Amino acid sequence: QVQLVESGGGLVPTGGSLRLSCAASGRTFSSYGLGWFRQAPGKEREIVAATSRRDVSTYYLDSVKGRFTISRDNAKNTAYLQMNSLKPEDTAVYYCAATSSYELGRLTGNYKYWGQGTQVTVSS
Repeated sequence: QVQLVESGGGLVPTGGSLRLSCAASGRTFSSYGLGWFRQAPGKEREIVAATSRRDVSTYYLDSVKGRFTISRDNAKNTAYLQMNSLKPEDTAVYYCAATSSYELGRLTGNYKYWGQGTQVTVSS
């Protein structure tokens, strides 16, 4: 079992930056693949970034490549999503998720554990 708690969301202007955090409790953090998802009103939840167990491989949604970075600090049992050059279309509730699978997960169904979400709003 692992419990996830996101933080760091907020309201920023276009071009601004935010760093989301995902604090995990439970088993060894490095043993989990991690994903950051987002869901805008009226839209399906989509993968934003993911990293596999022990960070062997990573994935980014095309629209965030070069702007977002996924990382983790195993000593702190915390994952991060650094978001730069934010755009209004990045506005959504952002969720972190964890999986014990070795595969790099890109779908919501790949992840068993979810946080409660944190709101990110980018003003135009």
